[in-house]
Amino acid sequence: MSKFLLIGSTEPFSGKSAAILGLAKHLQQQGMKVTYGKPIGSCEREDCSLEGGDPDMRFVAESLRLTIDQMPPMLLRLNEEALLAQMKRAPEDPAPECPVAPLLEFVRRSPADLVLLEGPADLYEGELFGLSLAKMAQALNAPVLLINRYHSPLAVDSLLFVHRQLGSHLAGVLLNDVPPDQVQPAKTIIRPFLEGQGIPVLGILPSHRILRSISVGELARQLDAEVLCCPDRMDLMVEDIAVGAMNVNSALKYFRKLDHKAVITGGDRTDIQLAALETSTLCLILTGKLPLDPRIQSRAEELEVPILSVDLDTFTTINRIERVFGQIRLHEEVKVRCIQELMSANFDFSRLYAHLDLTQPLVSAVGA
Repeated sequence: MSKFLLIGSTEPFSGKSAAILGLAKHLQQQGMKVTYGKPIGSCEREDCSLEGGDPDMRFVAESLRLTIDQMPPMLLRLNEEALLAQMKRAPEDPAPECPVAPLLEFVRRSPADLVLLEGPADLYEGELFGLSLAKMAQALNAPVLLINRYHSPLAVDSLLFVHRQLGSHLAGVLLNDVPPDQVQPAKTIIRPFLEGQGIPVLGILPSHRILRSISVGELARQLDAEVLCCPDRMDLMVEDIAVGAMNVNSALKYFRKLDHKAVITGGDRTDIQLAALETSTLCLILTGKLPLDPRIQSRAEELEVPILSVDLDTFTTINRIERVFGQIRLHEEVKVRCIQELMSANFDFSRLYAHLDLTQPLVSAVGA
């Protein structure tokens, strides 16, 4: 019979999908049959399935070369409508005896050696339906790998709380996206303390610029932008955002301090646009939906710098980008390679495999 591994997190955008891909790719390289699914789909679209409105789920499935029939079913499309309907349910209406029954049925007939389940966005999501991380772990009798996006030692409180919730179901934690100045304290103070509390720390992954970047194509999608130049350069990875709203001399000094950036400025600010193109700029985002100056287009094409035009003001454009920038989202192969390298160097696969009671030859091969 296949085994479950739940991958949970203490907050949204902690890097669950990234960790799943790093783990799954490693398992596949060891000859294991792995599948993946999301019991809870958090999206507003009617179709929250692999072919519908969940791009993270689709990307992971494609990266692992999984077809729909190889994947466990989604149990719940979580949105406002589902929440209100559940709260209006009459007390006499019978609740499902086992909300995870479809997953148990799937694992009974699946040939996979391990079923990786991407858990809720945080520790509370799904509670109303009996599908919170702790309740799923208990119902499935599944171990949990917890991803914590590490900001500071304050993370310890949430990890101690999760340990009390999950008990023996907690297989270990992965401290992810650890800032450079926090890596050493995390290794020498935080990890020994958590281990002393019975919480296995299976990995400490330092922050990486690639994982915190966003492609020009994703920026265009998030902004519903028109691509005015270099549509073949949508795979460029933007690591920083600059706003050009000052005089040109100040702008040049500002732009020269930032590499691999996108510059947001008004469509009428040709002086700022030219200044941005003379520095390490990967993308221009022009607000106001104004016609593009031919000089700007010519210079951008010469430098192969994409230009996006948005029908938004600068303030709204910045707000939209800030909602997604720095979130650990996987939509590019370069991020897959990055997470594989980080996990290979910083994650204790053998310890997790031992907890999952995988075959000894596999564990030996990983540790060799």
